[in-house]
Amino acid sequence: MKKVFALLVAISAYVVSIAQPPKVPAEPGSTFGQKITADKAISVEQLQNLLGKGEANSKVDVKIKGVVTDVCTMEGCWIKVQSPGGKMMVKMKDHKFTVPLALIGKTVVIDGAAEEKITSVEQLRHYAEDAGKSKEEIAAIKDPKKEIVIDAKGVLVL
Repeated sequence: MKKVFALLVAISAYVVSIAQPPKVPAEPGSTFGQKITADKAISVEQLQNLLGKGEANSKVDVKIKGVVTDVCTMEGCWIKVQSPGGKMMVKMKDHKFTVPLALIGKTVVIDGAAEEKITSVEQLRHYAEDAGKSKEEIAAIKDPKKEIVIDAKGVLVL
């Protein structure tokens, strides 16, 4: 029994140690995920106009340029980018890569697939928890949110 307990403690410690954003700088030219360039990157506003003209639930491959406002504090598996309507969610494709907290305030180019979708209250609360929000702030989330979500293949710091 003691061996099983010791093994569970060791596994838990390992998981906690790897489930954190990378502690690397976010200097201009740094890339996370696939190597990408800034060529043909559009603004967040242009992306909103582009998706507004498309079919519902359709994905659009894009490169956007924007300023990072939030990073997942648990793993670095998502970021939020400033947009005219608030903040736009960017998830790291299939959790294949993570980004550092040092991205906050940086201008980046994101290459990925964008779509407008409804995010459930449960998922919004999960993101708020990952962002380190208080229990009161998390409990205040009562409605789903229609938002643009990007599934990023790569992120480049400008």
